Amino acid sequence: MKLTHILKLTIVFAFIVILMGAYTRLADAGLGCPDWPGCYGHLKVPSQAHELEKVETHFPNAEIEPEKAWLEMIHRYLAGILGLMVLGILIYCLRKQNAPKFLPSFIAALIIFQALLGMWTVTMKLMPVVVMSHLLGGFSLISLLFILYLRIKPLNLYGGDAHARQYSGLALAALIVLVLQIILGGWTSSNYAAMACTTLPFCQGDWINNLKIANAFSPFQGEHLSFEYGVLDYATRMTIHVSHRIGAIITSILLVILAVKLLRSRTELIRNSAIIMLLLLVVQLTLGISNIVYHLPLPVAVAHNGGAALLLLSLVYINFAIWRKA
Repeated sequence: MKLTHILKLTIVFAFIVILMGAYTRLADAGLGCPDWPGCYGHLKVPSQAHELEKVETHFPNAEIEPEKAWLEMIHRYLAGILGLMVLGILIYCLRKQNAPKFLPSFIAALIIFQALLGMWTVTMKLMPVVVMSHLLGGFSLISLLFILYLRIKPLNLYGGDAHARQYSGLALAALIVLVLQIILGGWTSSNYAAMACTTLPFCQGDWINNLKIANAFSPFQGEHLSFEYGVLDYATRMTIHVSHRIGAIITSILLVILAVKLLRSRTELIRNSAIIMLLLLVVQLTLGISNIVYHLPLPVAVAHNGGAALLLLSLVYINFAIWRKA
């Protein structure tokens, strides 16, 4: 099997892991298993009498919720398979003479760090800064896998596109702003602030005079037995939510400007990538509005996470294509 085929499969699988991670988090199953990497000291969710006896010994007064525990364990199983796939890519590249070496090695190191973040997510009881970092790790991983794929696969853009390249700074700025918006989204989710505002286009009540910027973005939220369901007061969560909405407006404007510029490109590849980015942006905005209107339905919320990942990949592709000369 060619490396490009392996990378395609791995990228798709990484996307599935991102969706499963979002589903686990949004279904409040992040602490379905209170230990790591197993579940109540087992490699699967304990259900047999002798397993439950062991749980009672090591986790006294624990109440096992099988559905949530299985969600957490399935996410871990899938993440473990993804780790093996990344290891396979690294071995393949190290053995192949002309294959890239640094990027596969960095991706392998990242997935090890991502596993540590997964462990800390559980052991630190869903501390928001750890949960957000774990989410960003997943987005970084799929982006780097995609870049590795693009480096190996020719884009058939010989000589580059001089018209598109004049907007390289704008494309890079759009990518950075989108990353910041994804960080805001992760912070909103990890602090359970998605439903802090339930009206459109503005937040209900006197929200302008109740903003708590300093509290909203402090990574340190004190010591708590658990951060599940959030520990911040309403005004602070509302500030986070409003910031995410404002970020969505800024990001959308910048992406639309970039798309309009690139639609005048001389090459079909660049024009098509701009159209795809615009379509993904419309879908993502629709999903975001639907989350508010329909009060965060689980399938829509998970799709919103997936849409963010796809939109990010579209911007990665555009930036790569603009700078690529061949």
